[in-house]
Amino acid sequence: MLNWFLLSFFCAFFTASADALCKKSLHKSNEYLIAWVRIGFASPFLLLLLPFIEIPRPDIHFYFAMLLLFPLETIALILYMKAIKLSPLSISLPFLALSPIFMIFTSDLILGEKLGKHGVVGIVLTAVGAYLLNVRTTRKGILEPFKAIQRERGSLYMIIVAFIYSVTSNLGKMAILHSSPLFFTATFLPIFSVIFLPVLLWNNHGKMGQIFSRVTLFGPIGFSIALATVTQFLAVNLAETAYVISVKRMSLLFGILYGAFWFRETNIMERFVGGITMIAGVVIIMVF
Repeated sequence: MLNWFLLSFFCAFFTASADALCKKSLHKSNEYLIAWVRIGFASPFLLLLLPFIEIPRPDIHFYFAMLLLFPLETIALILYMKAIKLSPLSISLPFLALSPIFMIFTSDLILGEKLGKHGVVGIVLTAVGAYLLNVRTTRKGILEPFKAIQRERGSLYMIIVAFIYSVTSNLGKMAILHSSPLFFTATFLPIFSVIFLPVLLWNNHGKMGQIFSRVTLFGPIGFSIALATVTQFLAVNLAETAYVISVKRMSLLFGILYGAFWFRETNIMERFVGGITMIAGVVIIMVF
């Protein structure tokens, strides 16, 4: 019998693995190419699901959500790749934990979902975690950790990504409610990869050859994203979405570990403590 916790755990691992592989790829490739690789190489694996699922009849709400999703996801994906290219994984990825903070407001606006009574505690914990990511700089002043975030462009980009994801998560839920979870899972990234292709061609001056220049590295990126997508869907079918997403946030910790052992990043302990604190805040917001 499938276990939702293990599936969510594996989803976190596959997400962090894709991030680490993307950062490795960005040493020799631009962020637009790797952004497309992330979704384009995942698409064939996801399309394999289509023959085995029931095709729903989406309504106007589904198409409206998708119309808004694609431009927002395009901006977020480009900034995501810029963030992990410019900054260490251990300092950029934890800021994705801010997404649920933003969702307190965007969920109310888009879906009418209200803030729970534990939300304020979660917000405070997440803010404390963000502070701890740069706690070593307090010797220059108590506000220096926040000033360090301003100086780190990758962190700023990831904060913007977290906000965009707080909107697209709600739009994605709207699309799922007006189609089906598995249909959305199998079709969104393949369609997105086609829509994103002109952006890649524009940036690469019409050249396509780079897409297949490093298949041995690009293939695992796509496979990891596909596995992350499928495991999340399977987990959501077995447990409440809030529990699944809370466990998925462990990808931030995996990302910090990848930063330490693969990319030899420094100040890992304080970032690990900060990441755990941010995840604790997310758990309180989403579960309680």
